[in-house]
Amino acid sequence: MRSTRPGRARSESARLAIMHAAVRLLPELGFSGLTIERIASEAGVGKQTIYRWWPSKSAILAECVLEGLTPGFSPVVANSGDLEADLTEWLAVLQTALDEPGFRSLMRGMVVAAVEDDALRSALYENLALPSEPLLVERLEEARTSGQLRGSASPRVLAESLVGAVLYRLLATAADQSVRVDDLVELVAQPRR
Repeated sequence: MRSTRPGRARSESARLAIMHAAVRLLPELGFSGLTIERIASEAGVGKQTIYRWWPSKSAILAECVLEGLTPGFSPVVANSGDLEADLTEWLAVLQTALDEPGFRSLMRGMVVAAVEDDALRSALYENLALPSEPLLVERLEEARTSGQLRGSASPRVLAESLVGAVLYRLLATAADQSVRVDDLVELVAQPRR
């Protein structure tokens, strides 16, 4: 995603150096420790170069994600015919990813970017969430048809609730930031007979 901010044209080598520096520093420093000053120093550019093209560190990270410079992550719920097992596996994969400090920091940066900038929010949603969201809803609709879905809430609302619970845990500041996989699965899936 190219920045739409006014200013001089970007030097492609400086742009890439800045984005690669941000990606290298993030696992070491975390989102809160990552600063424009550190990124500029690591990239060998001035802070003014960064601010000419990006309004914040979260905007840099969002562009890194959108350009594929960070590991992509869009797990899809399997369809083994057993909703409880499929959701447990999906949520466990999400938790494993969130246990990685670099990934957790990156996701926090994406949340900040989405709050700061509507255009980035739309781009992140369209490129990251939108491709897998219908698959989760479809899996839950199939579970409803086969009698494996608990309650009467719509599959779309349940999908949004599951993702929302994961995001909540991502942003939690409590010592235990783990996704409560078994509890979430129990809310959605009928118990196995």
